[in-house]
Amino acid sequence: MNSSIVLVSAVLASLAAGVLSAYALCATMFRIFRIHATQVAAERNARAAMLTTTATVK
Repeated sequence: MNSSIVLVSAVLASLAAGVLSAYALCATMFRIFRIHATQVAAERNARAAMLTTTATVK
């Protein structure tokens, strides 16, 4: 009986550790993608502003 309680506790602990590490990995990747998306948007806005100013000057 005692060994089955220890086994169930070990299984639940490893499951919780796996879920938490997967959550941390996903949160980190979403943060990285958000930074990349912000950089791409800033570059696109700068390029659009440059095209607008050159079209206005001509």
